[in-house]
Amino acid sequence: MDDRALLETLFHHAVARAQPALAVARHLPEPPRGRTLVIGAGKASAQMARAFETAWPGPVEGLVVTRYGYAEPCERIEIVEAAHPVPDAAGQQAAARLQQLVAGLTPDDLVVALISGGGSSLLPAPAPGLTLEDEQAVNRALLASGAPIGAMNLIRNQFSTIKGGRLAALAAPARVATLVVSDVPGDDPALVASGPTLPLAGGRAAARRLAALYRLDLPAAAAALLAGEDNPPPDPDDAVFARNSVVTIASAALSLEAAAALAGEHGVEAAILSDAIEGEARDVALVHAALAREIVQRDRPFAKPVLLLSGGETTVTLRGAGRGGRNGEFLLSLAIALDGVGGVTALAADTDGIDGSEDNAGAFVDGGTAQRMREAGIDPQAALADNDAYTAFAAIGDLLVTGPTGTNVNDFRAILVR
Repeated sequence: MDDRALLETLFHHAVARAQPALAVARHLPEPPRGRTLVIGAGKASAQMARAFETAWPGPVEGLVVTRYGYAEPCERIEIVEAAHPVPDAAGQQAAARLQQLVAGLTPDDLVVALISGGGSSLLPAPAPGLTLEDEQAVNRALLASGAPIGAMNLIRNQFSTIKGGRLAALAAPARVATLVVSDVPGDDPALVASGPTLPLAGGRAAARRLAALYRLDLPAAAAALLAGEDNPPPDPDDAVFARNSVVTIASAALSLEAAAALAGEHGVEAAILSDAIEGEARDVALVHAALAREIVQRDRPFAKPVLLLSGGETTVTLRGAGRGGRNGEFLLSLAIALDGVGGVTALAADTDGIDGSEDNAGAFVDGGTAQRMREAGIDPQAALADNDAYTAFAAIGDLLVTGPTGTNVNDFRAILVR
């Protein structure tokens, strides 16, 4: 197969490794004497719910929330859909229902929390004194800030009645078992979906420092709450969490390892640079491009042919009004940096199938990408300045469109150097 086809095959293999069906079945918690209640949120939560009710040996009931278009049919667990990346009223109603569902449980009951990336937006539950519009404004400010996911979620936790372990606290004295499909660099489960069942270390003072560092333009009610001490986040050492458990059942690390193994079967040695890369997408691309050029010119630090793999979550500080996600931004910057360089083919894509808010998972790049854009009437550097990667790649037919994949372990980047 040609190089683009190989990279796309590796992407789908990495996604398959992160599918919930087998992963959930391998990590079932101990059945309780009482009820089993399933709750959850995220882009992969519906698939996780379907896998759980198939594998669970006893009665089960519950509710999980996923993004519009990501639902899967379940028989006993209700699936509802809400908006991502900016929350909506459907998500707020679902969050309220989850809070009601976990109330009044006993020590004999089990709550199974199915958590995956995207849950932060899917579970808006404004703190007292805030409105849904305030939480939407906070979310938009965070998305435009360039802040890493850890900082974003610590700030989000201050404005919620469900995030940062609060949902698990409401479920006490029931035991809570959390299964996580991780989309965050480093795989800290408390950061995935802002940890509705997992308290996050770091308090109000840390959130204030981060909000100032990233110059967040917060609505007045949110700024006032952040300046005070109301709605404090739970302490991770609180005894209310003592009986609870958490396991990460799928992650970027496992998916990259699967892709590397398959590349080896196709005769290409793979080097996993990291599964936890953060930073501005356009700047991360420059580092990847420099490494690829070094291999092309000097066969170091890896000899050709080689496949460079990386994962994590880059960020985009919005400067323009264009269309596209962080993978598109990475790729457009990569295309400019590799303009005219032969022997290099790259793919970057979001493993959930949607890069940002567009319909593509990612796109392809090679040494001729920037020139093809210019021939199509697109100035690559102007498009990058306007955060308009989607338009640029659509103009030359190099988008990768997969539709929702049913999982979410963050970004997959692959650069093949021949």
